Amino acid sequence: MKIASSLKSLKKRDLESKLVRRRGRVYIINKKNPKFKARQK
Repeated sequence: MKIASSLKSLKKRDLESKLVRRRGRVYIINKKNPKFKARQK
């Protein structure tokens, strides 16, 4: 999982990526390709 200050560029890497908010943090999740997971700093 990558930890980035901005997730905009990471979301564009794959069309399956979805942006979700959990417990005050912003995540990118990708069911088809889990290596694209990311979390905002």
